[in-house]
Parts: sequence; structure tokens; C-alpha cells
Amino acid sequence: MIIKKGENLNILITGGSGFIGTRLAENLLADGHVVKIYDKIQSKKYPKLTTIGDVLDKEALTKACKDIDIIYNLAAEHADNVTPLSLYDEVNVGGAENIIIVAKANYIKKIIFTSSVAIYGLDKGECNETYEPNPFNEYGRSKLKAEEVFIKWQKEDSSHMLFMLRPSAIFGESNRGNIYNLLKQVHSGKFLMVGKGDNKKSIGYVGNIAAFLTYLAEHKTAMEVYNFSDKPDMTSHEMVDFIQKELGRKNKIPTIPYTLGLLGGYAFDLLSKLTGKKFAVSSIRIKKFTADTAINTDKLQNSSFKPPFTLQEGLSKTIKFEFL
Repeated sequence: MIIKKGENLNILITGGSGFIGTRLAENLLADGHVVKIYDKIQSKKYPKLTTIGDVLDKEALTKACKDIDIIYNLAAEHADNVTPLSLYDEVNVGGAENIIIVAKANYIKKIIFTSSVAIYGLDKGECNETYEPNPFNEYGRSKLKAEEVFIKWQKEDSSHMLFMLRPSAIFGESNRGNIYNLLKQVHSGKFLMVGKGDNKKSIGYVGNIAAFLTYLAEHKTAMEVYNFSDKPDMTSHEMVDFIQKELGRKNKIPTIPYTLGLLGGYAFDLLSKLTGKKFAVSSIRIKKFTADTAINTDKLQNSSFKPPFTLQEGLSKTIKFEFL
């Protein structure tokens, strides 16, 4: 299968009913491609394009991939509080292995995989794509193992094309991830700034990552790896100040020392374990919020891709959609 510029492609998106997958499907359809969504949950926006299935079901996945040109693998266990921890390996690594099996069975030559900057670890400086991975949690470790599965497949055959995207924290309308939790806490008026807030945060708007994933559909190099975030980075303090301004707030945010905030996170961890409930505050979220998570995106910026939105525009659109 040779991909030609402007060619209408048959595309499968695993995890396509989700936050990023929905925006990606919208973009691909607008470009004239034929899109099929493969997910455990029916897409709210594109129910007729959805095949209900699990990436762990090889038979169903094989059928879904019939006549497909490109697989976008977005299916993943990615929340901070997934239990049991074995799910990270079962879904993220096992799913990758199954995608390789069905790609071979259906002679699919191109895979686009959303990995994560979590493979680098925390407070590692502005890592570029050649930086030595050092994941700090099970999610990052499982994503790194999944990358290894896909890289092995690409190296087996020179005609195989692999694009791996390592996104920072992605936010946007209708998402319920870490950035939304921050927006919600600031909006509630109960937010406490943990630490000085001078740590840089690389984050990305869903409209931009969906546009970049769409951009990759017609690229034909053997293998490329890209970090993804919107630049320039903001510090935690700058981000909170921007959110306050967009919400029309002028009150000063209280600040507590990092050690005290982390103790509070551990207390919520214990409470979650005792009650079985999941809370917006946890030790891992405190660590993430206070860590310097800036990444290097020179490779992305030196490409011909131009993001349709600035970081501030993305934050403003999200805040207005969710809270105003």
C-alpha cells in the first residue's frame, strides 16, 4: 500500500470514542478519509462509525481492520489512579501486541501511536526525542514497552511506517484529565497553590494534537518520533493566573509549602484506599503539578505543521466551554 498525497484512506482509530479520538475523527472525515472507530464505548458523536470492541480481543480487532490502510492506536489505560496496576500492561502493552498481530494479518503498513512524555520521568529537563527514557510510574513504563513493540514491528520490514507521538498533558472541551481538575479547583475558589509555582509545564490543546495527528496521515517516512506540546510553556503560577483572569477572578490564591501539600496528597491516597473512592487530589497529582514537566518540541516546530490555535486560545476556549 503506497500512500499518495490527497488520497482518501481507510482509517481505523482504536480508542476513537474518546476525547482526542473524536476530534481526530472529525478532522480525518473533513479531509475526505473513510473512518472507522474501534472502542469499548460507542462514540457519542459518530455512533454509526463505531465498532464496539476491545484491543484485547484479537478476533474482533482483526475483523475491524479488514481493508484498513492506517491504524491510529489511541486506546490506553492512562488515568493516574488505575486499579489494579496490571491493567497498564494488559491494555497498553497487550493492546500494542494485538495491533501488530492484526496489522500483519491485514497487510497494514502504517501505524500511528500516541505514546506519552511520561516515558521520560519527572524533573528531567527539556527532554527531546533522543533522551534516555526513565519512566517514574507504571503508566509511563507500559507506554515505553508499547513503543518497543511497535519499533520491533517497523524494523521487521522496510515498507512498514511508524509514527509515535509523545504528548504532554492534553486538555480541551469535555476532557476530564489533570488540566480540567486544575481548572475546576480554581473555579471552585478552593484551590491552594502548592510550592512556589515557578516550575514550567508543557501542555497541549486537543484541537492542535488532533490537527497534528491528521497531518501525519499522509506522511510516508519509515519511522518518526515527535514530542508534542503547545509552546511557549507556562509556569504553574502563570497558568493559574491566566485561569483566574479568564474567570474574572481577582482574589489572591493561598500558597502552601510543597511538603505540606504532598502530605495532604498522601492523606487522600489513604482515604481513597480505605473508602474505595477516587479523589481529585492525590500524591501523584501533587508531584505532577509541582514538577517541571517542560519538554523539547524543536522537531515538531521545525516541521511544516502549524498549530491552528495558540496555547492561550485553547485554554480560553476550554474555560468558556466548561465554566462560563
